[in-house]
Amino acid sequence: MLPLLSDELLMEAYQHAVRLKLEREFVHLLHAEIRRRQLPMKEERLAK
Repeated sequence: MLPLLSDELLMEAYQHAVRLKLEREFVHLLHAEIRRRQLPMKEERLAK
């Protein structure tokens, strides 16, 4: 089954969510999916 969101769009969504300080739970969900897919990412702090 293919992911609904491409790796590139997932990374963009995460970066924008962090920058815009969106809901912490949403940011964590994106981050968890990035880790699940084992995508390389720059160190970015999660929204607090």
